[in-house]
Amino acid sequence: MSKTPKPQDQLSSLPRRLGEEERAKFGRFSFVLADAAAKVTLAHFDTPIGVEVKPDHPSGYDPVTIADRGAERAIRDLLDHHYPDHGIRGEEYGVKDTISDFSWVLDPIDGTRAFISALPVWGTLIALTRNGRPVLGLMDQPVTGERFFGLGDKAWLYKHGQQQRQLKTRSCEGLHAATLCTTDPTLFTKKERPAFEVLRETTRLQRYGLDCYAYAALARGGVDLVIESGLQDYDIAALIPIVEGAGGTVTNWSGGTAWQGGQVLASGDARVHDEALAHLADAAL
Repeated sequence: MSKTPKPQDQLSSLPRRLGEEERAKFGRFSFVLADAAAKVTLAHFDTPIGVEVKPDHPSGYDPVTIADRGAERAIRDLLDHHYPDHGIRGEEYGVKDTISDFSWVLDPIDGTRAFISALPVWGTLIALTRNGRPVLGLMDQPVTGERFFGLGDKAWLYKHGQQQRQLKTRSCEGLHAATLCTTDPTLFTKKERPAFEVLRETTRLQRYGLDCYAYAALARGGVDLVIESGLQDYDIAALIPIVEGAGGTVTNWSGGTAWQGGQVLASGDARVHDEALAHLADAAL
C-alpha cells in the first residue's frame, strides 16, 4: 500500500467537487476561454514579436510579450461578462477579489521562453478553484491542437476539438526506472540542489525545458516524475486536476498540498512519489 501522504486539506469541511450541472457548465466554459486565448497566441506564435523583460525575477530573465497580455485580457473579458462575481488571479494582470467561492487562476502562456523560441511546448493554463482548491484544470497547446482537461476524478486529451481518450499515468516500479522532467535543472536553490541531484542521478532518463507540457506528458503516461521549485499558484493550479484525474499525485516536497506553488513534485506512480519524497525531505521548506 502506498505511503504517500494525502495533501493536508485545511478546508476539508468545504465542498471539494462540483455538482453535475456545475461540471458541465464550467467545463464547457473553460473551453470557450481556451479558444479565445488561442486566437491571440496563435496570431503571434512563430512571428517576429517584441519581448519585454520583467524586473527582479530570480532567474534574471523573465520575458513577457503582447501575446501573454492579450491572451489573458481575452480570458478576463469573458469572465467579467459571464461570471462577474467570480474572482480572478492571473500572471499578467493580478488579482480581482471576490466574495464568491469560485476563482479562476490563469497563466496565459506558461513557457514564454519556449513561445518566443518557436517551440510548441508552452501552454495556456486555466484553473477553476473553489475555496482555494483547484476543481477544474485545462492546459491548451494550440499549435499541436492538444487540450488536456481534468475534472473530478478523470482527465482527457482532446485534439483539434475532438475527444481522443481518457488520460492515464503509467506504472513505474521506482526511481531507477523513471523518466524525470524539470523545466531547468539550474532553477533550484543551493539547499535544494543536492536533493535534485540525487533524483537526477537515480532516475533512468531526464528531460528538460518542457514547462507545463511535462505535466501533460506525465498525465498521458509518457514520463514518470516532474520536480520544480519557485512556482506560483498560476503555474500549477490548472495542472493538478489533470495529473490527479489521470491517476497521478501532486504535492509539495513535504507531501502537502501544492495549490499555492513553491516546491512541487508530481508523479504518475505512488511508489515513485514516495521514494522521491524521501530524498527531498531535508530540502523541503
